[in-house]
Amino acid sequence: MTILVTGATGAVGRHVVTALVAAGERVRATSRKPQDTGLPMGVEVVGPDGDLFDDVDRMFVFPLPHGVDDLVTAAVAAGVQKFVVLSSLAAAGEFARDLGSASYTHHRAIEESVTTRTGEWTIVRPGTFANILLSWAWPIRSGAPIRAPYVNSAQAPIHEADVGEVAAAILTSDGHRGATYPLTGPQSLTRAEQVAAIAAGIGREIRLIEITPDEFRSDMRQLHVPDDIVDMLLDYWSDTVAEPDRVRPGVADLTGHAARTLTDWARDHRADLT
Repeated sequence: MTILVTGATGAVGRHVVTALVAAGERVRATSRKPQDTGLPMGVEVVGPDGDLFDDVDRMFVFPLPHGVDDLVTAAVAAGVQKFVVLSSLAAAGEFARDLGSASYTHHRAIEESVTTRTGEWTIVRPGTFANILLSWAWPIRSGAPIRAPYVNSAQAPIHEADVGEVAAAILTSDGHRGATYPLTGPQSLTRAEQVAAIAAGIGREIRLIEITPDEFRSDMRQLHVPDDIVDMLLDYWSDTVAEPDRVRPGVADLTGHAARTLTDWARDHRADLT
């Protein structure tokens, strides 16, 4: 049987595919440009009009911006028996800041696209991705200081490879039906400590300047970042000054290895950052 991976060329999807291939699984990956994916040898890549579900029994559901309802409806009708859904820790609604946020609204809808159509689901809810820190790549490369608000707020950034390996572990094992797994990185670090961890990973000194939330809004408007995303980020960073992100053990519990540190992530992304 075959495992279908949607969003296979994204940051998480690539790691899902790689881990499944390493486990000896047959993998079918979706891509808008199937001729140019860079996925491992042996992976069957299909475009939007390809035969997605032939011989597929398990599926990784990426939170696409559109079309997930129809995709899952077709998968259930075709006999797919297990769905692993990539969501977000915000979808749990544990904090007032999450309710109504852009991430909460989108990922709750993705979860419901699956849970209202089948009982054979498992939800993976990572917290903040370390990849969000790629927004610092330009100043790091150019030697300019990083400009950031709330430098004493603390988050637990997670490496996208850990999320991919968790999803692959669930797809290739029995159980997990109806389970929801919150995931974070192994350490809750202030944003100043995050800069230091990246500097250690790439072997380069990085300067940090604290700016006000209004200055951050102005910077983001110049980059055309939507206001609701800026609001969500500022609310998150503001809240985690007094109450740092709580570290969750899901990566170690599901993969058998400790979650990768932020310094590990920086080493893996050295080419992006230097």
